[in-house]
Amino acid sequence: MINYELLKRLCLAQGVSGDESAVREIIINEIKDYADYQIDSLGNILVHKKGKNPAKSRLMLSAHMDEVGLMVTDVTSDGFLKFDEIGGIDRRVLLGKSVTVGKNKVHGVIGVKPIHLSKGDEAQTIPEMSDMYIDIGADSEEEALAAVSFGDSVFYNCVFLENEDTINAKAIDDRFGCCVLIALIQSELAYDADFAFVVQEEVGLRGARVAAYTLEPDFALVIETTTSAEIPEVDKTKQVCNLGEGAVISLMDRHTIYDKEMILLAFSAADEIGVKAQTKRAVAGGNDAGAIHQSRGGVRTLAVSLACRYLHAPSTVASKKDCESVLALAKALAEKIAGGALAK
Repeated sequence: MINYELLKRLCLAQGVSGDESAVREIIINEIKDYADYQIDSLGNILVHKKGKNPAKSRLMLSAHMDEVGLMVTDVTSDGFLKFDEIGGIDRRVLLGKSVTVGKNKVHGVIGVKPIHLSKGDEAQTIPEMSDMYIDIGADSEEEALAAVSFGDSVFYNCVFLENEDTINAKAIDDRFGCCVLIALIQSELAYDADFAFVVQEEVGLRGARVAAYTLEPDFALVIETTTSAEIPEVDKTKQVCNLGEGAVISLMDRHTIYDKEMILLAFSAADEIGVKAQTKRAVAGGNDAGAIHQSRGGVRTLAVSLACRYLHAPSTVASKKDCESVLALAKALAEKIAGGALAK
């Protein structure tokens, strides 16, 4: 079962790409008594978990620690911070949002020219990020730079909410995947397996490329989240996947054509253990599979994802039933693949 208290701590931790140390610390504290681990030069956590039996096929399970966010790039003479994005962010979600800046955890709010001063099309269009700023209450460049620095990460200020059916938080992408990997490491496995908690997925799949090169797996399972668009005004043929319909199995995205035998195994395993699984009904996006499957001589790879509304926004929504389905399916697939269910 998913540990929602742990998932809350993971989601609320601040871990923009390249600045994942707070997330890494939580994960290490959770796994250190259950498996051997190392931290590589990029900051990935590479874990080897002993099972009851030696693996017949070497399996790597991967999830990324980082989240999208912003970075301070400049400061105006009157103390407002200018910024750029880290990872893909829809700028429509930024205006008026509360944020935290840098290691000093300075509070700020994202602002733009007031509507009553906007002229013509300005009032009807979404401002560019270059026209936005972060107000931290400083009166001058000097006062601002006494509190923050160029290059400081900027994080969304959010809460973690849950009810019987759903969770609502920032960074479910991909702290949920990290939570699944932790649960598997803390459990008893039938076969040995390797785990990778990787960095910098949101800016180019960088950590996964390094991790796969080091671990040399035969197979990889990427535990991710993916966009669900089943909301008003979106045609059913464009909704991609649906909350409550189980683990999402990708066929193809912008970086990967997934292993067909692994896809079939995923759906048969879901039937066998009695959990829901659904197909991702779009060729869109991408994840660490794009780097992993091309590592060394090639790695047979599958993504098992959690359907999530409003991905990369300050507040995202997912189904608890789907969370449990992904965990159960990941465990079943790990046992089958490491146990030699598929030829190398």
